[in-house]
Amino acid sequence: KQWYQRRVAITAGEYKSYLRKMSNEVDKAQTASAGGDTIFGKIIRKEIPANIVYEDEQALAFADVNPVAPKHFLVIPKKPIPGISSAESSDAGLLGHLMIVAKTVAEQEKLEDGYRVVINNGKDGAQSVYHLHLHVIGGRQMSWPPG
Repeated sequence: KQWYQRRVAITAGEYKSYLRKMSNEVDKAQTASAGGDTIFGKIIRKEIPANIVYEDEQALAFADVNPVAPKHFLVIPKKPIPGISSAESSDAGLLGHLMIVAKTVAEQEKLEDGYRVVINNGKDGAQSVYHLHLHVIGGRQMSWPPG
């Protein structure tokens, strides 16, 4: 089984093998780097499949392939912003829109008892894909403090 319908870079087996080598997001973040195309860019262009739960002209939301809770989806801008620290003042409207998309999809997913929104930024923030993304995590009691 291929990781996506058209072979762009790797098969599912190769990708899963890579993930096994990188034991967790922190490990993956240590080797990730900004620049170039990302897996999220390929999802936006529909070059690889994703379980898309929301899409409009500015944003896309889809189920996380490695969920950490019963409900775990990502919200990404279609504009390629590497991380929150790379966002500019002119991105304020888009950033607000991403939060509204997170809220909208959380309602769609029936997360009325609550959920957590997380943005990882940079190596120490455990960012493993350098395309800004919001993790929306719910369907269970979250613990505190996170991290």
